[in-house]
Amino acid sequence: MPEKTLVQADYILTWNENFEIISPGEIVIEDSIITYLGARQERPMENFTRIIVGEDSLVMPGLVNTHTHAAMTLFRGYADDMPLMEWLEKKIWPVEARLRKEDIYWGTLLAVCEMIKGGTTCFADMYFHMDEVARACQESGIRASLAQGLIGVDKIKGMAGLRESKSLVHNWHKKGDGRITIMLGPHAPYTCPPAYLQMVMEMAEQLSVPIHIHLAETRGEVAECLKVYGQTPVSLVNDLGLLEYNVLAAHCVHLTPGEIDLLAEKKVAVAHNPGSNLKLGSGVAPVIELLKKNALVALGTDGAASNNNLDMVEEMRLSALLQKGLSEDATAIPAHMALKMATLNGSEALFPDEEVGTLRKGSKADLIIMQLKNPHLFPLHNLLAQIVYSAGAADVDLVMVNGRVLMEKRRLLTIDEERVLFEGQKRALRLVKD
Repeated sequence: MPEKTLVQADYILTWNENFEIISPGEIVIEDSIITYLGARQERPMENFTRIIVGEDSLVMPGLVNTHTHAAMTLFRGYADDMPLMEWLEKKIWPVEARLRKEDIYWGTLLAVCEMIKGGTTCFADMYFHMDEVARACQESGIRASLAQGLIGVDKIKGMAGLRESKSLVHNWHKKGDGRITIMLGPHAPYTCPPAYLQMVMEMAEQLSVPIHIHLAETRGEVAECLKVYGQTPVSLVNDLGLLEYNVLAAHCVHLTPGEIDLLAEKKVAVAHNPGSNLKLGSGVAPVIELLKKNALVALGTDGAASNNNLDMVEEMRLSALLQKGLSEDATAIPAHMALKMATLNGSEALFPDEEVGTLRKGSKADLIIMQLKNPHLFPLHNLLAQIVYSAGAADVDLVMVNGRVLMEKRRLLTIDEERVLFEGQKRALRLVKD
């Protein structure tokens, strides 16, 4: 007999074309799939394995973090108020050289704790020792798209990274009941020369997996690429043919109008990271222009060493306010679009085989319940606006992924939070010790 769960709430946010809110509503989940979503029905309660009743609550799709480096939680607060390249060269890369496999495991679990407690049900990660990241994801129950970070300027390390990526695909792609998928992760054009990117593309084709890459993050990166190759990063990877693949491109801050058209035409998924880009002084991505061209724009936090949190509720609000302020247009990025970037667009950016990031019959049961009975959310004039402009991560009361409850009443059910905090602190102090 399949597991059968009934979820009832005052409000259910669906993702039909009208952003319909059902009130009161209920969802029936059989194993990992939503088989009913709509108004409450008279049902025999004994037919359900579990019944979840959310009082003063809203059920909505889980948030999707499309770009982060999860284990960098261990460097949170270690290297602040520095520009990107100085931040990398003087602080981050030296301590990353000290990382052990078990550090990656515990740093990832620390990130997963934070993400689940903030309503994130799925994330895209690029880092090292990704088998340890996959292990943390498998144990915790979160959904993830993982990529081994590839650096091609060092030939020996570059070839080793490709071998590790191939092993990661064989060992983990579509594992964990389908929750874990794999991408290839060439870091960026400035760390992966054209010949190396060609090898990455060949492997992506052989293994039928997408590519996750940093692209046009800073003005300095663009200037250096022009100096070395006579092309911008976007132009370079396009001429190489990389944009013909399924590509998740992080940042995309410094784009020409023609490159905006190109990314939209090639259906490149853009992971917009407003918090990290602001903190590192990298600039602001042209989100309004990308959306006008029907480009797929999703949201990410980047790593906790540069943000300094993994709070997707905050990123959602920031993405809307930032574009409104820069454009001096209060209608830019309305609440429903910010919410869409954080959910449905995010799931599409990870090129899933199954439907996630939305709540409707037939989709995967990745959902969160937000507690609405809080002063900062009252009165309830417009629920979409309240979620984007008023809510906080701490309003998330329950998190479900693939039909399994990972957090209930803000208590993590699959992770020993106290142990993770202890291990994270101990390992972080060892890594930065002189």
